Amino acid sequence: MIFFLEKWEVIRDFLETGGQVLLFIGLATLIMWTMILEKYYFFWRLYPKVAADIKSRWESRSDKSSWAAHRVREAMISQTGSQLHQSITVIKTLVALCPLLGLMGTVTGMISVFEVMGYTGTGNARLMASGISMATIPTMAGMVASLSGLYFGTLLERKAKKEKEGLAESLPYC
Repeated sequence: MIFFLEKWEVIRDFLETGGQVLLFIGLATLIMWTMILEKYYFFWRLYPKVAADIKSRWESRSDKSSWAAHRVREAMISQTGSQLHQSITVIKTLVALCPLLGLMGTVTGMISVFEVMGYTGTGNARLMASGISMATIPTMAGMVASLSGLYFGTLLERKAKKEKEGLAESLPYC
């Protein structure tokens, strides 16, 4: 129990040092990683069943060569492609949002520095230090969150494209 209390104090001190913007960065990161993990779960657990169902539905069709059959095939591939790409755009948007939130933290931190400079003058570095930390910590946190999501978002996008192409190849024309 003491271990968790010590960790909570470290997190609380970090949030206080970086300012309120860190809460928004943390929330965006939590949403982003929840969506990344959900998408990996979909690819590993749910998509094989979806692909097998699509293949069996295609194989059970007696007509595979007519114009209507080709449109049915394209619709199946398109619907599955929508499932594959679902939430990847939101992940990429959150990846782009995190550095912007960090920049907002930089601006609010610099405003704090300028307020201190306005009240006390330019000579007191200790009073300006809290504003400077409020300016740099959110920037760092936003960039770290963004970089972590950027890699996995790109991997998910490639995997979705590859799976859609594989599904299209597995539904042969006759």
